[in-house]
Amino acid sequence: MLVLSAGYGATVQDRGRFGFRKFGVPTTGALDSAALRVLNLLVGNDEDAAGLEISTGRVGLQLADERLVAWSGGDFEVRVGTVTVPHLRCAHVPRDTLCEILPKRGRAWLAISGGIDVPPLLGSRSTDLRARFGGHRGRTLRDGDELPLAPRSERAERIAQQMTGALANWSGPQLLSSRAELGMTLNVISGNNWDDTAGAQLLRGKFRVALNSDRMGLRLEGPSVDSAQGELISEAVAPGTIQLPPGGAPIVLLADCQTIGGYPKLAHVITVDLARAAQWQPMDEVGFELTTLDHAAELLQQRERDIALLRAGLCALFG
Repeated sequence: MLVLSAGYGATVQDRGRFGFRKFGVPTTGALDSAALRVLNLLVGNDEDAAGLEISTGRVGLQLADERLVAWSGGDFEVRVGTVTVPHLRCAHVPRDTLCEILPKRGRAWLAISGGIDVPPLLGSRSTDLRARFGGHRGRTLRDGDELPLAPRSERAERIAQQMTGALANWSGPQLLSSRAELGMTLNVISGNNWDDTAGAQLLRGKFRVALNSDRMGLRLEGPSVDSAQGELISEAVAPGTIQLPPGGAPIVLLADCQTIGGYPKLAHVITVDLARAAQWQPMDEVGFELTTLDHAAELLQQRERDIALLRAGLCALFG
């Protein structure tokens, strides 16, 4: 696959690199891994296959042979030739046809039948931008890059054979809806260093996403959140942890975050809401709402049921 136009910040990602945080290796992976899992199923891939994460600037791709593609995410326009592809719909891409991804707001993920076949490192094809390994040469994509694609699966071939037009007449579950539907509030549970005063400030505050936010974390500006605790002995953090530095400006950690930290861990974003955090952009006004661990578990179980139903349905239709 030839990258005619790389945009800015596009990377190869899969579900992430697991089992190595104890050695200081971040998880990385798609900021909305559930969305990428669904997209992989739609094009006949294993859920672990690598795809693209796209944020800013036009991305243009030319495929050397016929493939299936599907996308999901924020406010984007995706075209295969002259055909506009709705999100969560599988599209047929004829050989040498231009596939364009035009971002407006947020992030999007693109799955291609066969998956992007860069060499796996530590069990994952995800790009670790800070350590500069994984993905395509450990970096964001550039114009002119060539990405290898794995052979299409038998299921992908059967899906393509049963498609009567450029688009499939079915779609995936709405795990990630439009940015407007997602809202700008994240559900959180209390963290290891929660205190009622700082917690109340976090929950009633309206914050703005700072310009220096990235895949490692969302830095927030706005009212100061004052913790009674200063810096602590470093201990484990994870994607979703909300750290509180001495200045009182919260940081929401994302997939590329470090593995330990000494700032107070005031709260933690629930797993299903990391999809919302992935869509937050600099200058967005955002907030938080406290929920329970039981409610967080219920939402995660419902998400996994939705994915399981899709998996079973595709298996019944296409084997």
